[in-house]
Amino acid sequence: MVPWRPDSYAARMQLELRHLQAVCRIAEAGSLGGAARRLGVSQPALSAQLRRIERVTGGELFVRGRSGVEPTALGQFVLAKARRVLSEMDALGAQARAMSTGGPLRLGCIMLVLLDGLLAQTDLSMSGREIAVDLEDSVTVLARMLGAGRYDAIVYGEVNDHEVPLPEGTLARTLIPKEPFCIRLSAGHPLAGLDRIELADLAGESWMTLVEDDDGGPEALVTACAKAGFSPSLRYRITDRKMQHDLIAAGRAVALSQPTAPSGEGTVMRPLVGTPIIGRIRLAWSRAALTAGQAELLYRAAARAYLANVDNNPFHKEWWDAHPEVHPVLD
Repeated sequence: MVPWRPDSYAARMQLELRHLQAVCRIAEAGSLGGAARRLGVSQPALSAQLRRIERVTGGELFVRGRSGVEPTALGQFVLAKARRVLSEMDALGAQARAMSTGGPLRLGCIMLVLLDGLLAQTDLSMSGREIAVDLEDSVTVLARMLGAGRYDAIVYGEVNDHEVPLPEGTLARTLIPKEPFCIRLSAGHPLAGLDRIELADLAGESWMTLVEDDDGGPEALVTACAKAGFSPSLRYRITDRKMQHDLIAAGRAVALSQPTAPSGEGTVMRPLVGTPIIGRIRLAWSRAALTAGQAELLYRAAARAYLANVDNNPFHKEWWDAHPEVHPVLD
């Protein structure tokens, strides 16, 4: 009888799609912790899964670098194969769906402030085509699913100098080239009475981290705080907006926010001195899925949704009126 060895299980283990997805998420996030959050598992569980995958592939896939984990040469090879397989599987589902008649135009969107208005605006007809809108919390996932045909178009954000790489076969158009992020804080906060807030005055606060952690937002916040002389305490990461607002209203956290967001009960919105963090909103679409006319209709719907929220906060309306160069083109 052949004695059992620890590696015997790994030899029999077959890689599954979930294993390939885990490897890709680790590479995208640059850390096990970030990948675990996106996958909805604990970091120890993901670490154990990675070790099992590495036993099957025969070596380390990632090593720790100065900016997080980085793929090894073997990791780069496995990643290339994994991305191809996942893309093919995504395309299989998309093509099968496309064979059914009357399928809706599929729009993927990050949880931007304009989403609620966009849902109402896209209720209009797109040359007789229904629109279905799905929410995602990862720009990377949105772009990959656009490239694989799971989405026909996506609306997403970028912060400061960050640029989201888009797949081949897509076109993109900037909807809002510049909007200054502001701060949401409790209405009872000592700084709530100010017209503008210095970022340095928030040094001792607990921060609500951004749900979308691959759009450049976290890096922009950390960089801006470093210039202001402190490192932010990124304590809370909550997707539910009501829970976010309740924590902030209770004075337990502050958060970056788009300037078009309404203040909400118990919270206020205040601009930052010097506008250290700037956002952009973009629309991207598959050339095979949308005609130029449909893309234009979608752009206009998103623009109208944004414009409907411009005067939610007087300070942003004042800024907006002073910067006509950032207004969407609707002529």
